[in-house]
Amino acid sequence: MDYTHLGRSGLSVSRLCLGTMNFGWKTEEADAHAIMDRALAEGVNFFDTANVYGFDAGKGRTEEVLGTWFAQGGERREKTVLATKVYGGMSDWPNDTFLSARNIVRACEGSLRRMQTDWIDLYQFHHVDLKTPWEEIWQACETLVAQGKVVYVGSSNHAAWHIVAANEAAARRNFQGLVSEQSHYNLLTRHVELEVLPAAQHYGVGIIPWSPLAGGLLAGVLEKAEGGRRGDANMQKRVERNRAALEEYEAFCRKLGLAPADVGLAWLLHQPAVTAPIVGPRTMEQFEGALAALDVTLDEAALARLDQIFPGYKPAPMEYAW
Repeated sequence: MDYTHLGRSGLSVSRLCLGTMNFGWKTEEADAHAIMDRALAEGVNFFDTANVYGFDAGKGRTEEVLGTWFAQGGERREKTVLATKVYGGMSDWPNDTFLSARNIVRACEGSLRRMQTDWIDLYQFHHVDLKTPWEEIWQACETLVAQGKVVYVGSSNHAAWHIVAANEAAARRNFQGLVSEQSHYNLLTRHVELEVLPAAQHYGVGIIPWSPLAGGLLAGVLEKAEGGRRGDANMQKRVERNRAALEEYEAFCRKLGLAPADVGLAWLLHQPAVTAPIVGPRTMEQFEGALAALDVTLDEAALARLDQIFPGYKPAPMEYAW
């Protein structure tokens, strides 16, 4: 397993991040525990979750599954770089949502309790809150860091100017600020190349891509359909919108002799701004499949061909100005 620093921090994380969103409702607790054990055995030390995950089984359920896993001991907690998120509503009460200082502190306490741990390595804002000033947000985070409950802070789904505003406000308070940003980034969705990635690199913010395989579109969806495995109506519409590019992509992957999912993940690992893509398996088989991408090296010709199939963006303003 290769490791890298999380943004400008000194924290070492694996080049793949284990996403746990399916645990506790699509993946049974025992199976989730087995996947996490296998992840640590393979050197994947970076786990991501959120307080709202659990869905059909109830919000918070996924964090509870991590908690019962940590409770087994065996240095599971000590070896894991644990990331969770705050923002989404945990109840219908008005102050149990968004990024008020009150909710940040109370939500952190709830996550610590569910995960049976004393600290969170990376506490992330699940979405931007335009109605709460950064001074208030950082006040809450400073308190949590001082108490030893949070070590680093990151963001998710933030625009470039949000990252700038956040870290400039943090600098005025002599606080470290954001060290990471979770963005929707894959071969099909490359909008963050315009401004988010340049801003993140300027401020030393590591990019953690979510949905690295575009919800399965980059995992050989056409080949699977030929084998009788079709997605729901929404997936089929997305396939049709992107069919021409997907046909070229899967043909190119066959030429390389590689699985489409491996190529999609490997492409992200070749992007200089990327710290670690999030892989969110439902099964052990899916997790084992994701590990194969770590052994894939794409040469300049392969990367250029992928850019032809799925055109990206130059950093703004060069993309649209002279």
